[in-house]
Amino acid sequence: MSNYKSIKLSPGLYFVSTPIGSARDITLRALDILANADVLAAEDTRTLKKLLEIHGIKLKNRSLISYHDYNGSKRRPKLLAYLENGKSVAYASEAGTPLIADPGFSLLNEVLSLGNNVTSAPGPCALIAALTVAGLPTDRFYFEGFLPSNKSQRELKFRELKSYPGTLIFYESAKRLNDTLEKATEVFGGNRQGVICRELTKKFEDIQRSSLKKLSEFYCDKKIKGEVVILVAGAGNPDIHQSEIEQHVKDALKFMSVKDSAEAVALAFNLPRRDIYQLALQIKSGGD
Repeated sequence: MSNYKSIKLSPGLYFVSTPIGSARDITLRALDILANADVLAAEDTRTLKKLLEIHGIKLKNRSLISYHDYNGSKRRPKLLAYLENGKSVAYASEAGTPLIADPGFSLLNEVLSLGNNVTSAPGPCALIAALTVAGLPTDRFYFEGFLPSNKSQRELKFRELKSYPGTLIFYESAKRLNDTLEKATEVFGGNRQGVICRELTKKFEDIQRSSLKKLSEFYCDKKIKGEVVILVAGAGNPDIHQSEIEQHVKDALKFMSVKDSAEAVALAFNLPRRDIYQLALQIKSGGD
């Protein structure tokens, strides 16, 4: 018995998140959309066909259109025509959430410009899955996506992000992991903590947590395969004197409310908002 329902979808474009590994990591709503959309589009039609087969969804006489970065300009007019004719179109990446380091942005822009409806069926996303299990702070993070293949450009990107206080997240190919870790160790420092997540949700899922230096040594002689997510701990806070924080709060209170001042200073110094809010209240009431 199939897990999806027979429903009537409203006309529009549906971005459907698909599993990054385990085929069971898909929402019931995503299955409903894939089963009932008038037209299906996919970054990789072979992968989507396999997913449909696993979940007992029949393609029937519906169109299945390949859409990716290399053929997008040719395929968009056809998809837009379906939408203009009142059809529902479901688009799925090969794995994960469309547009997140995956195709779909140009399609989205053109669909919106024509006033058509766009809906998201949220679900799996490798960066979120990696961040969830990494053990690094999750209150602030920066997702760079795929790193440049050029070594000098990769180094430049690392240097641009060296001082970022939150967790850094990168996608990388397995064949470049060794070189990337060597450069990350050089730029960020060997003691900076890192996490390598490989093959998330798959049979051979592997997660390594250590300093960048030790991770670089661990992978230096290994030939690995699969999708890789690299996470690097943020730069942290430099030594900040309490008097400096208080002065910034006082300056902010001259132009902003207590709440806005606390938020601005907490954001600037990467400090807990609650603590700075209490400090701002004390200063505002003359209790400093």
